[in-house]
Amino acid sequence: MKILGIGLSGLVGSRVVDLLKADYEFDDLSISTGFDITDKQSITEAIISSNAAIVLHLAAKTDVDGCERDKTQGADGDAWRINVEGTRNVVEACQKSGKKIIYFSTDFVFNGEKEEAYAEEDIPDPINWYAKTKFEGEKNVKTSATPYVIVRTAYPYRAIYDEKLDFVRTILKKLKDKASIAAVSDHIMTPTFIDDIAKALDVLIKNEATGTFHVVGSQYISPFDAVLSIADTFGLDKSLVKKTTREEYFANRATRPFHLALKNDKIRKLGIKMKTFGEGLSEIRKQIKTI
Repeated sequence: MKILGIGLSGLVGSRVVDLLKADYEFDDLSISTGFDITDKQSITEAIISSNAAIVLHLAAKTDVDGCERDKTQGADGDAWRINVEGTRNVVEACQKSGKKIIYFSTDFVFNGEKEEAYAEEDIPDPINWYAKTKFEGEKNVKTSATPYVIVRTAYPYRAIYDEKLDFVRTILKKLKDKASIAAVSDHIMTPTFIDDIAKALDVLIKNEATGTFHVVGSQYISPFDAVLSIADTFGLDKSLVKKTTREEYFANRATRPFHLALKNDKIRKLGIKMKTFGEGLSEIRKQIKTI
C-alpha cells in the first residue's frame, strides 16, 4: 500500500517510515522535499496526482511558545497558516481525490482541568494558540466529506534522532553533562514511545479504522517523576533533579494545560498495547546499546 506522507522527515514521521517501510511505500511531501502545505495549488496538485489511498498528515508548527507569539498576527501568523489553513488545503485535496486522511493532533486540545483521564469523546477546550490552531485543524478534518482518522498523541520520544531532541533525550543529555534540572511536580502528562505510534498506525490502517483515537502511552506521570525515572533507568545522578512548580517553570510563557492524562482504552480494544513510560525507557536503553 502506498502512503502519501506530509512531514515524514520529522521526529515522529521519520521513525514511522523506518518501522513500516517493509509494509508500505511512502512518498514524502515536506519542506525538506520542496513542498509547503500553505501553498494551496502545489500541495493540491501533488495530492490529487498521487495514486496513494491514504494521506498521513504530520506537518505542523509545534513550538508552543512560538505559536503563542504568532497569536497577535491571527490568520497571518505561521501557526494559523500551517496548522489551520495548511490542514484545510490537505483536507480539501483529499476530498477531491477520494483519499483517506490520518491527521496528527495533540493532547493540548484539552484544558487540563479534568481530574480524571480524558477519553476521545471529551470536548476539547484549548487554552493556548498552538492548541487552538491544532483543534481548528481537527475541525477541518471532521467536517470534511473524506474518511479520516484523528490521532492525538502526547510528548513523543524515541531512542535516536539527530535532527531534534525530544524531552527524554534532552533530559538524558543534561544528566550526562551533570547539569542541574528543575522539573515540574504539579503537572501530569502521558508520554508516548514513538515506536508504539508506528505499530498503532499499522493496526489502524489495516483495520480501516475511522474516527478519533488517543495514541498515547499507558502511564500518567509528572515531569519530576519522569526525570527521576530517566535517571534510574540510565544509572545517572538523581541528586541533580530539583522540584519546581508549573507557575515558576512556565512564567512568562504560553499557558499550559496541566492535567493531561489521556486514556488509550479505545486503541487497546483493537489489540494495540502502548508501553508505560518505564517500559519505553527500557526499550530506548536497549536500542542505544545495540548501536
